Amino acid sequence: MRIRLARRRDAPAIVAFNRAMALETESKLLFPEVIGAGVRGLLARPASGFYVIAERSGETIGALLITKEWSDWRNGDFWWVQSVYVLPAHRGRGVYRRLYRHVQRLAARRRSVVGFRLYVDHDNARARRVYRSLGMQETRYAVFEQLKPGVRFYRAKDAAGSSPRGRRAAIGSTRTASRTIRTRAPRRTRAS
Repeated sequence: MRIRLARRRDAPAIVAFNRAMALETESKLLFPEVIGAGVRGLLARPASGFYVIAERSGETIGALLITKEWSDWRNGDFWWVQSVYVLPAHRGRGVYRRLYRHVQRLAARRRSVVGFRLYVDHDNARARRVYRSLGMQETRYAVFEQLKPGVRFYRAKDAAGSSPRGRRAAIGSTRTASRTIRTRAPRRTRAS
């Protein structure tokens, strides 16, 4: 297995992984033009974060995203582990462990990094066990979020697997694709 930093040519695989993860974990169908622009935007701005890719026999089998959060209490950056996805056929084989260990090695060379954080769905017991096995601990904090009006990035999937138009009320009014692409999610802040 080869672990490496993602490059721009990896964007299609990362987009596909993010769409699969959102559907699997939250029953959300991400708008391809929004997630595509988001992935390409991050790859073009390495100061904001980076993706790490796992490959086996030339196939991309897993990925994660690292973003940075300044902690004034600790005078350093937390690296947030996000957008973790491993292809189903490769789960349970240590792919995430290898990705995370690679990130830890990168952080060990940077004095500004003080630790790692991630958020996980409360009901994802398997992922929680993996994170604990790698030395992470649950904190007493909950994550809060508020999107700016007009931010659109997904359509809800119904029980039959389709995305009914009747669900618009849950995500707001319909916008054109070009307008959606230009809409950016607000910068998230987290308690230090």
